[in-house]
Amino acid sequence: MNDRRRPSRPDRNRPARRKEGPRTPPKVDPARQAAFDVLRAVSTRDAYANLTLPQLLRDRRITGRDAAFATELAYGTCRARGLLDEIIGACADRGLSTMDGAVLDVLRLGAYQLLRTRTAQHAAVASTVDLARASAGSFVTGFVNAMMRRISEKDEQQWLDELAPPAEQDRIGNIALRTAHPRWIARAFAEALGTSGEELAAALTADDTRPDVHLAARPGAISADELAAITGGEVAPYSPYGVRLPSGSGDLAESEPVRDGLAAVQDEGSQLCALALINAAVEGSDARWLDLCAGPGGKAALLGALASIQGATVDAVEQAEHRAKLVEHAVTDLPVTVHVADGRDPGLDPGYDRVLVDAPCTGLGALRRRPEARWRRQPSDVSGLTKLQADLLTSALGLARVGGVVAYVVCSPHLAETDGVVREVARRTGAEILDAREQFPGVPDLGDGPFVQLWPHRHGTDAMFCALLRKTR
Repeated sequence: MNDRRRPSRPDRNRPARRKEGPRTPPKVDPARQAAFDVLRAVSTRDAYANLTLPQLLRDRRITGRDAAFATELAYGTCRARGLLDEIIGACADRGLSTMDGAVLDVLRLGAYQLLRTRTAQHAAVASTVDLARASAGSFVTGFVNAMMRRISEKDEQQWLDELAPPAEQDRIGNIALRTAHPRWIARAFAEALGTSGEELAAALTADDTRPDVHLAARPGAISADELAAITGGEVAPYSPYGVRLPSGSGDLAESEPVRDGLAAVQDEGSQLCALALINAAVEGSDARWLDLCAGPGGKAALLGALASIQGATVDAVEQAEHRAKLVEHAVTDLPVTVHVADGRDPGLDPGYDRVLVDAPCTGLGALRRRPEARWRRQPSDVSGLTKLQADLLTSALGLARVGGVVAYVVCSPHLAETDGVVREVARRTGAEILDAREQFPGVPDLGDGPFVQLWPHRHGTDAMFCALLRKTR
C-alpha cells in the first residue's frame, strides 16, 4: 500500500518561498518606483500624498513625462484605493488583511494601471511583477503575476457591474463604489445636495477627477491677467484674483510668481470665501481684521494684501508653531501680525471689525486634492470636529465688535459641520445670519441661501462652505 501523502494545495495568496540564487535586482522605472514609495508612505506613516510626492520628485530629479506619470499613478491609486481593494479582494482567496502590506500596495498600483490608465496590459503586468520582486522578493512574483492576470480579465466597468450593489436596492452604495468613495461620504454629499439622483453622481464623479490647479494673484502686486499670461493659465471665472491651470501643470509652488510672492496656490473657492468677508458691509470702523485659524497662511496672505490696500491690519492666530511659521512666510511684508495661540481663547483684545474662522474640518470638500483622505477619514471624526468648530465660531463672535462681521468657512459639505454648527451658535449668541450669496457676485447655482455651498461639479472649486454672521450684542 502506498501511504505517501498527497502534497497540500498551495495557497495562492501565500506562495511558498523558492530558493533564490544570486541575481541582479530588477530594474524598476523611476516613475513607478516613486509612485510605489508614496503609497508605502501613506500606508505605513499616514503621510499625505500631495506633500510626499513633490518632494520625492525633486529629490530624485524626476521631471517631464516621468513626473507626470508618477503623479497620475500615485494620486490616482490613492484616490481609487477602496475600489481597487474591492477588485483585488474579489480575485484573492482570502482577506486583504492577511496580505503583506508592500505586496498589496504593488497590486493596487498594478490594478490602477490596468483599469484606469492607457498602459498596455503586458507592460502593466510585467512592471508590477518587477516592482513586487524588488520590494518583497522573488517568492511573491508568481502570486502577483496570477493576481494581475485575474484583474485584467475584466475592465473597470465590468468589475463595477459585478461588485456594485444594485442601484434599485442601494443607489447611494452603487454610486459610491462607481466613483471610488466610502458609502458614508457619498451619503453626506447626498444629504447636502438634497438628492441621491443624477446630481449626486455628478458631484462624486467630479470629486474623483484630478482638479485644475488654482492660483491667487496677490492684490496690489500683480493682476490675474498678468499672472495668467506668465503661467499660461486662464483667468478664473469668479474670483478677480484667480487663475486656473490644467491638472498636469507641474509643481507650481516652485514657479517664479509663487517664489517671488506675487501669487499663491489657492483654490478659487477659498479665495471667494475670504473675499465674501471683506466685501460684506460693516458700519463704522473697518481697520482691525482677524484670521482666527490662519495656518498655513493662504487666506491670511489674501486678507493681508487687501488690508494693505485699504489701510487695515490683520491679526493671524495659529495654534501649531510650525504652521505659524508657514503663515509668517506667507505674509512677509504685509500688515499681518502672527500669534501662536489657541483660537478658542487667543488672549487678544476684542473689537475686531471682520473675523475669519476657517475652521478645522473633515476636509470632505477637498478630497480630490487630498487623494488618500477619503479612506483615512471616519464618520466618528465628525462629532469631535463640530464641537471644536462651534467653540471657534463662538470665540470669533466674542472677539468681534457689535456690528462686525464673522465669516465661518469649512472645506466640507457635511451638514453637521456647516448648517448644524452655524445655526446652533447663532441661536446661543443671538448673532444675525446674513445672506452670504450677496457676497458671491456672478457665481451661479448658489441655492436658496442664506449659506453658500460651492461644488466641484457646479463651480469647478472645492466644496467650500461659507456663512456670514453679524454680531448683534
